[in-house]
Amino acid sequence: MGLLRNILLISLILPCLALSAKAADLPKGAESQFAQVNGIRMHYVKMGEGPLLILLHGWPQTWYEWHNVMPVLASEFTVVAPDLRGLGLSEKTQTGYDKHTIANDIAALIKHLGERSAIVVGHDMGGKVAYVLSLLYPELVTKLILVDCMPPGTENMDPAKGGMWHYGFHMAAEFPEMLTKGREREYISAQMTNWLHQKGAITQDALDEYAKHYASPGGMTAGFNYYRTLLDDARFLAAYADRKFAMPILTVAGRYGVSDNLFKAMMQKADNLKGAIAEESGHFVPEEAPVFLTEQIMNFAYVGKRM
Repeated sequence: MGLLRNILLISLILPCLALSAKAADLPKGAESQFAQVNGIRMHYVKMGEGPLLILLHGWPQTWYEWHNVMPVLASEFTVVAPDLRGLGLSEKTQTGYDKHTIANDIAALIKHLGERSAIVVGHDMGGKVAYVLSLLYPELVTKLILVDCMPPGTENMDPAKGGMWHYGFHMAAEFPEMLTKGREREYISAQMTNWLHQKGAITQDALDEYAKHYASPGGMTAGFNYYRTLLDDARFLAAYADRKFAMPILTVAGRYGVSDNLFKAMMQKADNLKGAIAEESGHFVPEEAPVFLTEQIMNFAYVGKRM
């Protein structure tokens, strides 16, 4: 698995990085599809063959945050990267942005795809969805990989105690929409740049792709609603405080992101837990450290013959 796999992963991923000038382009061999699940029309991108592997994106992104890692993963798995409810090309709804409802969306998607279970990877808000999905529906998740996120209810939302200011801003009613209207790209770009360690990892074309969707009617509101429901998420999960996860779990964090805080937060929740740190990455590990992340996923979830 060591040096040889690293060389192969790099050889597969580097062409993807070089060819991603147009952010809207699908990875070669991928298909854009839609499904009616849990009462909404969900968009997803699918490629590869093998056991099902679900990739859940974060804010302020879409399925596209995974475009650098999907081609390699698709060599062993059926890889599905949905746009979460209200984001990207998925249906925007007035309600349903609590992570329990969105976990139900993903549970329905797994069943729609004709599978009994999946390996689930979640980053940022997608990680919170993956957390809830795995806690409530352990029969659907064979392995869980959390990428630079914090479990719902453990976020530090107080700037006076080292927390990040944007939590309160995003959770406020109407004000964030009013103050970012017409400046969606500038706001998204500033936020992402602030959370990056590898400052050039997210291209201008990728920012255009994200901003295009969030600037569409209702797009920013849908994104902010993921924050507005965080307190509801914490209250909901309080009833499951004593429940442990049944499946193996891997945490992957950026050294300049949540670092080892994610692993520490999961220690009391899982008996089968591994952790990895992307030393030269900030929050956006899938785009800052795609080779490292792909290797971690493959080593943890690998099925089939070894390289």
